Amino acid sequence: MKEKTLRVSIVMGSDSDLPVVKEAAIVLEEFSISYEMIVSSAHRSPDDTYKLVQSARKRGISVIIAAAGGAAHLAGVIASHFPLPVIGIPMATPHLGGADSLYSTVQMPPGVPVATVGINGAKNAGILAVEILATSDKALEKKLVLYKENLAKSTREKSKKLQLLGYKEYIK
Repeated sequence: MKEKTLRVSIVMGSDSDLPVVKEAAIVLEEFSISYEMIVSSAHRSPDDTYKLVQSARKRGISVIIAAAGGAAHLAGVIASHFPLPVIGIPMATPHLGGADSLYSTVQMPPGVPVATVGINGAKNAGILAVEILATSDKALEKKLVLYKENLAKSTREKSKKLQLLGYKEYIK
């Protein structure tokens, strides 16, 4: 999404993360939040990752979402260089199902926090970025309140349908 002022940077360690990470972009688009999406690895392109993070604030970035699997150091490396919020998305892995990614992302040392969503939780990462930005943007806060009201409405409608049909018909 190309706009004058970027607000969020979505960084993934590999383009193979894109099918999951796109969910964060979809959320940001729903809320009309400008973002960039970049592939940069903490291990394969550490200098590029460092340069990206060093220039982020100058480019208007307020929140960085970082997705990585396996050793999953990307969010932590970014958080060590970026003074504003970093949201980590631990990616599912074939060997440990993403538990390795989750532990690598969430177990940061004191002073270097990474807000971490669930494994493959890109949609929640996008929503969390919106929530962070809404703390200083009343118009965005109003959109977020409406979004959450619609979630509640949808749940109520599903419950009514389940009660009306019974579970056997509901799941058909």
